[in-house]
Amino acid sequence: MAKVKKTPRPKAETPKGFRDYFGTEVTERSHMLSQIARVYHRYGFEALESSAVETVEALGKFLPDVDRPNEGVFAWQEDAEGDKPGDWLALRYDLTAPLARVYAQHRNDLPTPYRRYAMGPVWRNEKPGPGRFRQFYQCDADTVGTSSMAADAEICAMLADCLEEVGIPRGDYAVRVNNRKVLNGVLETMGLSDEGGADRDAVLRTIDKFDKVGADGVRDLLTKGRLDASGAFIDGVGLSADQAEPVIAFLTSKADDPARTLANLRAAVGGSAVGAEGVEELETIAALLDGQGYDTGRIDIDPSVVRGLGYYTGPVFEAELTFEILDEKGRKRQFGSVSGGGRYDGLVKRFTGQEVPAVGVSIGVDRLLAALHAKGRIGGKEAGPIVVTVMDRDRMADYMAIVAELRNAGLRAEVYLGNPKNFGNQLKYADKRQSPAAVIEGADEKARGVVQVKDLILGAKIAENATLEEWKERPSQYEVPRAELVAKLREILAENGLG
Repeated sequence: MAKVKKTPRPKAETPKGFRDYFGTEVTERSHMLSQIARVYHRYGFEALESSAVETVEALGKFLPDVDRPNEGVFAWQEDAEGDKPGDWLALRYDLTAPLARVYAQHRNDLPTPYRRYAMGPVWRNEKPGPGRFRQFYQCDADTVGTSSMAADAEICAMLADCLEEVGIPRGDYAVRVNNRKVLNGVLETMGLSDEGGADRDAVLRTIDKFDKVGADGVRDLLTKGRLDASGAFIDGVGLSADQAEPVIAFLTSKADDPARTLANLRAAVGGSAVGAEGVEELETIAALLDGQGYDTGRIDIDPSVVRGLGYYTGPVFEAELTFEILDEKGRKRQFGSVSGGGRYDGLVKRFTGQEVPAVGVSIGVDRLLAALHAKGRIGGKEAGPIVVTVMDRDRMADYMAIVAELRNAGLRAEVYLGNPKNFGNQLKYADKRQSPAAVIEGADEKARGVVQVKDLILGAKIAENATLEEWKERPSQYEVPRAELVAKLREILAENGLG
């Protein structure tokens, strides 16, 4: 008789590109999401929680490769129903594509403009890397159904307020604003106004490298080409020096004040009508922000913002953290971008055939958390619950009554639910839980109407340097009347900065 082959045990590991989050990580993120949600709500935006799964058809052009529905997203095909093939479904790639479907589906019931915010995980089937995961959180706010530049200015103001709400002070961030229409005007002056033209696409790709290679690098790549850092030669687009100059003028138009920046941009777009329209939009945004008290130290017109210009159709903005951190090699560098957004057309058109203007922003919550950790503004281990120890398993009802009293008083607490036979293991458990205090009530304490309260934080500090005799004196353990238990615990929490 053949030997039955055992089924191998599954490996206890997360899939590649995913990770688990524990305790403090989860609570820190939840706290930040609630902070941002308060700002969004204060600005009049309504919460929306859409489905995590969309049809691939609804995701549409937001997929990186529509010819291969599972490329870039996690997708699967439902079972066929008779002669009808099953639909392709996918985990949402971002929070913008679902908004398009929601607005098109419910537009008759929604106000116009529709102002919504959404927070939650998104999934991308892309190659993971350091700090780059296949599941991450987005935190978006969008206004759908208005072309007013007041909506764009409001998004910028709200973004600045969000950064300050989560703990990024003024001077440590900058919200920078540009406009795709201005770039279109520049391209028009260069004779590259045809959408989808090879030269135009090559110019857009080159402009996107501005933050890495600078103005001289962009000039070389637009014309003759250049050597990269490795010494390899990168072919240029082949434009003449005169053709390349409007792009350089556009990218370097930033001046000390918005008025001069706007004047430089007007010169860069020449006689282009669409370029002039873009400059006027930036001028309107600047005036609206100035009227609300947002100076250029917080929000400024900056033509060097080029990321996303291939996607957005009007104003585009980016929030950058300006303080320095140390990278993995100990080198100083600026933290960089934590948010981006802009105005885009065609959001709903695929569903309804009608163009609906929209503007929105997405905040990288995980990036913001990393920034606050890097600056030491959050972090450390979160205090755990007070642990009520079990001295007599037959008196569990008494211990549950104690913990109920603590919880009703607003204190975080739990009863030890493991094997109570070894009391030392109970205190080891409390240490592992980062508990600030332990409550002890044996038969003797119960009879005398008292409890023992052990300050575990103070005890740990004393244990670091105390002699055996000092440690035995237990200066971190207090006997208090049972009726004063809550007051004593509050006193311990306050002394340890946890009140």
